[in-house]
Amino acid sequence: MINRNQKETAASRAKAKKEYGKLFDAVSGILFQHDPAGVNFDFNKDEYDIEAGTILPRLKNCRSEEDVLIVIREELQKWFDDETAAREQNKEIAKELWDLWRNREF
Repeated sequence: MINRNQKETAASRAKAKKEYGKLFDAVSGILFQHDPAGVNFDFNKDEYDIEAGTILPRLKNCRSEEDVLIVIREELQKWFDDETAAREQNKEIAKELWDLWRNREF
């Protein structure tokens, strides 16, 4: 049985996918590649879709790679735990997401 939070999360993810399109897939892919939570089992490519859906809307307020790192850490802490949020590889994720965000086409 699906609870209310699961429905809201699914709706939020669908909205983000529609709004951001290929950018959504790219963000989810970067997270999956770096796998800060250790959930990449090679067959579950959408594992980081929820996090991509909550990170993307916050990128518009970022002015630097450091801002992106803060967003990543906050979202990973929310969805996983403090240890995941503090991982060193999140700096590389922030760099890649910042580069992606700055070079996106409108």
